[in-house]
Amino acid sequence: QVQLVESGGGFVQPGESLKLSCAASGMSVRQNTVGWYRQAPGKQRDMVARIRNLGEIGLRRTNYAASVEGRFTISRDNAKNTVYLQINSLKPEDTAVYYCTLQTGNGGDYWGQGTQVTVAS
Repeated sequence: QVQLVESGGGFVQPGESLKLSCAASGMSVRQNTVGWYRQAPGKQRDMVARIRNLGEIGLRRTNYAASVEGRFTISRDNAKNTVYLQINSLKPEDTAVYYCTLQTGNGGDYWGQGTQVTVAS
């Protein structure tokens, strides 16, 4: 059974930073595509960052949404089987529920329960 458990969300002021974590079990973050999505109230769920495995051993590609490029950094610790999202210079428009995802090469699509990030003065 695949489980993704996010943590690290919270209430912060504009300009501050947060680091979100996603602990995975049942599937390897190293061998699969992992990413972060977010959903603000009344809006659709959008991808913010993703590490894609391109099939060849060690070959991967990292993508970011244009709205977060330069402020968000996705990374993974293969030994801990955990994915991170470092968020710097937070803005009120970053307020959303952030979801961790894992996608396998044969169509598996797994989501965490989400962690709330609220940015306000």
